[in-house]
Amino acid sequence: MPNRPRCTWCGTDPLYCAYHDEEWGVPLHDERALFEFLILEGAQAGLSWFTILKKREGYRRAFDHFDVERIARYGEADVARLMADAGIVRNRLKIESTITNARATLALRETGGLDAYFWNFVDGRPIDNARKNIGQVPASTPLSDAISKDLKKRGFKFVGSTIVYAHMQATGMVNDHTVDCFRHREVAAAAQRK
Repeated sequence: MPNRPRCTWCGTDPLYCAYHDEEWGVPLHDERALFEFLILEGAQAGLSWFTILKKREGYRRAFDHFDVERIARYGEADVARLMADAGIVRNRLKIESTITNARATLALRETGGLDAYFWNFVDGRPIDNARKNIGQVPASTPLSDAISKDLKKRGFKFVGSTIVYAHMQATGMVNDHTVDCFRHREVAAAAQRK
């Protein structure tokens, strides 16, 4: 859909446009996918999202398709294997945080899992921000500050407020498609139907 108006951040690359058009901002309730986005947003720290998006399949392969139970059992041999994998960002702290976050995610299952955890912060309904332009989109908000603080208290790593806000945008907790983007209305309508 090359002629449709989009959020300016996605540019014209087909991979980026497909991500924008099909995934970004759509309310997500799948546990595995929520964990995947949490890990990928953390991996992005200091890098561009496009860099991570291009490595997404590498991450899925390297991290057992984001199977939380399997990742939670990873040990030093797995860390060494991952440090040698060119299909992901080979940063020891980010790799180790994925394992830590898998273990923290398992602990959250006692209270409903990632889906219940994240969506309780917005009473189960996406926040439609109706931004007029990309300049109005913040890097973080008081809500992402609160979620970040709580995640850290629960033992999660690489979950600063900016990372959390990016996660909220990606998983549809907030609709930050600009109002001139064709996806703004579609995402808002989908959220109303659920």
